[in-house]
Amino acid sequence: MNHSCPICEYLKKPSPLKIIEYSDSILYLNEDQFFKGYCILKYKEHVKEFFDLTEDARKLLMNHVCFTAKALQTVFSPDKMNYELLGNKVPHLHWHIIPRFKTDPAWPEPIWNHPHSPEIIVAERVQEVIAEIKNWL
Repeated sequence: MNHSCPICEYLKKPSPLKIIEYSDSILYLNEDQFFKGYCILKYKEHVKEFFDLTEDARKLLMNHVCFTAKALQTVFSPDKMNYELLGNKVPHLHWHIIPRFKTDPAWPEPIWNHPHSPEIIVAERVQEVIAEIKNWL
């Protein structure tokens, strides 16, 4: 853990947005649900680059990314799944896994090209969405 890293600090605390904990990472529902079903898979260890992982660790993480995406595809039936591994603002390995719909306001562009006010869903609905996703994991 890196104490100056916001993701490392976030991982230490309980979160109502936590969906599932894998052996290497934790899946969270993104607080902003402007893009319905948007999740973030955060690697447990403080690792900056994907290539810093061993081959086995990379394979395991990609299996979790794919498993998560399949669950989101099943729950939300999007037109396409988007996967983002950036880390420019927070250099800690984390995947943005985003169901995309032809009806969303940013389609077909990346979500980052569409500034918007965050859409925060009520706590009860958060738990319903998390339960739906967990059902498929």
